Amino acid sequence: MIKSRNNITVHWIPILLGCLFSLQGMLAQPGECWSNFRGDFRLSGVSRAELPDRPELLWNFRTDDAIKAAPVVCRGTIVVGTLSGSLYGITAGGTLGWKITTDNSIEAPALIVDETVYVGNLGGTLHAVDLGTGNIRWTYETENQIMGSPTYYDSGDREVILVGSYDYYLHGVDLHTGEGLWKYETSNFINGACALYDGKAVFGGCDGYIHLVDASSGSSETSMEIATYVASSASIDGHRALVGDYDGRFTSVDLEQQKIEWVFEGSEANLPFIGSPAVAGDHVYIGNRDKYIYCLDKNSGEVAWKYNTGSRVDASPVVVGEHLLVANMRGDVFLMDRETGKPSWTYELGIPVHANPAVVNNRIYVAGDDGRVYCFGKK
Repeated sequence: MIKSRNNITVHWIPILLGCLFSLQGMLAQPGECWSNFRGDFRLSGVSRAELPDRPELLWNFRTDDAIKAAPVVCRGTIVVGTLSGSLYGITAGGTLGWKITTDNSIEAPALIVDETVYVGNLGGTLHAVDLGTGNIRWTYETENQIMGSPTYYDSGDREVILVGSYDYYLHGVDLHTGEGLWKYETSNFINGACALYDGKAVFGGCDGYIHLVDASSGSSETSMEIATYVASSASIDGHRALVGDYDGRFTSVDLEQQKIEWVFEGSEANLPFIGSPAVAGDHVYIGNRDKYIYCLDKNSGEVAWKYNTGSRVDASPVVVGEHLLVANMRGDVFLMDRETGKPSWTYELGIPVHANPAVVNNRIYVAGDDGRVYCFGKK
């Protein structure tokens, strides 16, 4: 079903393949930065860093409370928020760089743009924080909690931070000043982050729709009904959006043709897809609360392989070269062969891992429910 805002038919202009993306979203995240929680503005979950075959635990850093948000890393600083509302800047050596305290829990991953960190909390406040010092540059208030990571869009004339809220709105905020530029209204909570596709924000929500919104102006392009509840963020591959939902379906949506290409459904359990997919080559990788990691053919939705991790998988997988990096809610961290699904390395943290690791400069950073950030690499 295709839904147009205000019941007006939306006519799309065909989009040339060479113009699908702005430059900022075309490539996987450079190896030295993991500036948003999925590595790039398509939310592809792909890192260009390299990893040792058998990473070793190098250090761990203890924060003041449990961590549900994925870490982000750039310029030698690991940034992560805690359920107590603290935001940490941790050095690459595992020591405290800075810490600030906000007025509510932080469950949303942060975003780093140049020298500034952008992060929302459950009080509904979006903070802009200096990456080097932790000084707060500005704040912006929504009317309900922020659960998803912000997204950055540069139109050439305007630089916008896009963030969804439980106030039902996607907010467009000026990158430099924190001034509200526009608001786009949906019909329910917005839980995830926006991916970018040809200047458009692509996101799902608790209204069960995939929305396409002009990222510069906030004007509606169209929206498509795919589920009852979308808790995760979509990944963009070419002209398709790939996203899981709370009813246990995983959907490929053709954004150019405005139609569903295929749907994969785990018929044995029908448990939620909470995390976001990683997309590389001919395959898409996604974890489920049925304990499995699935590798699907991105063109057909057919299962190439699946692997039982032993516990539910809420964290999104990350592609690193020929490996897939996966963490589960038992605290197991896996490096798996992308082609076969066979694990080549595992580490037992023994605590739940809610969100995906960051992979930067031959290092893996994992945040745990025990309030610690763990760094793996080669000594």
